Amino acid sequence: MNDRQAIARLAAAALRGGELPACFVGFDGFVDSITRLVATRRSSRADDFEALRTIPEFAARCAAAAGRSTNIERVTLEDRFGGNGPLMANALMALGAPVSFVGAIGVEGDPGAIDPVFAPFAARCARCVPIARPGHTLCLEFDDGKVMMNDTSRVQDVTWPRIVERVGIDRLRAFVGGASVIGVVNWSLLGGVEGIWDGLRTQVLGPAGDGRERRVFIDLSDPAKRVDDDIRRAMRVLRELEDTPGVSVTLGLNLAEAERLAAVFSVRSDALSPASRRLPALASDLRAALGFDAVIVHPREGAAGAWRGEVAWFDGPFTRAPVLSTGAGDHFNAGVAAGQAMGLGLAACLALGCATSGAYVRDGESPSRDRVAGLLDNLPPPDDRPRGESGGA
Repeated sequence: MNDRQAIARLAAAALRGGELPACFVGFDGFVDSITRLVATRRSSRADDFEALRTIPEFAARCAAAAGRSTNIERVTLEDRFGGNGPLMANALMALGAPVSFVGAIGVEGDPGAIDPVFAPFAARCARCVPIARPGHTLCLEFDDGKVMMNDTSRVQDVTWPRIVERVGIDRLRAFVGGASVIGVVNWSLLGGVEGIWDGLRTQVLGPAGDGRERRVFIDLSDPAKRVDDDIRRAMRVLRELEDTPGVSVTLGLNLAEAERLAAVFSVRSDALSPASRRLPALASDLRAALGFDAVIVHPREGAAGAWRGEVAWFDGPFTRAPVLSTGAGDHFNAGVAAGQAMGLGLAACLALGCATSGAYVRDGESPSRDRVAGLLDNLPPPDDRPRGESGGA
């Protein structure tokens, strides 16, 4: 048995044998329209078409229309609940964790009502509080990745004052106080997230100081559109959260996000080196530059991380034919957070993240702990050829 198999089986045994502690996740929510684009049609029947398979094919169609025009037909496969928070929370619940969720999953005019798309998700939560209406994402699925087109107008209502108003500070302290992992995800699309980080630090986590360690898992959610000064400011706010007694911050980044932060903070990365060598060093250097407890970097072919003296890489169970890629990174995050909650080492956490995401993209749904453990026990051989920037496929 090689090291990769040994690490995977250790993670599988921990997942089968241990109970996951309670988690708290927030604060976004989106209705995701899962969509394929038509390359050619065989007939007018809805499903009788050849899809645009790759993002370069889509880009070429768009580029060819410059100065002219084009029509690209889209076929909506389904509308499903989404958003970084709900997808991460759902993955944690599928792995067996009790999860309390607060976020943008409500309906207009009825503060306590749940949007019907989110009703099955809300029913699985230990506690669930809607604070705003969900945004909408047009999810363009391709074999080599995805393009997410977000309407974020509704989720700008997600602010710290709105959370305090709808949840109540005492109930929020109870939610957070009972959780070992706190997921606060989707900074780039929600303008109120920095205020939420600060509110949690000053009104919830600081006063709660009961001696327990609480891990705060952060996902920036593709900061490509945010200017460098925004990113620097956000990292300063997160560092203040990291410096709160009893709080440890894990920053999860896909490859594009990691490279963006590396550019902003002048962290060098050898683009010509294999991912298994380059990305552990990049994670370690970003961790040193940012001052967080842990930094995780997940390209499509595996994952790297730096955490408390450990630096590791894990070759994931990559597939070239995903059933669904929207939400892959959120499921990776859930697997890593679950491993941290169970006290696993860094490499085993990366293995659990890759397997949770790997099962999700193969099945198109959040995998059970048995499904993830089974994939860890029987990992397909690593494939180091892909060089995409998605997470955990």
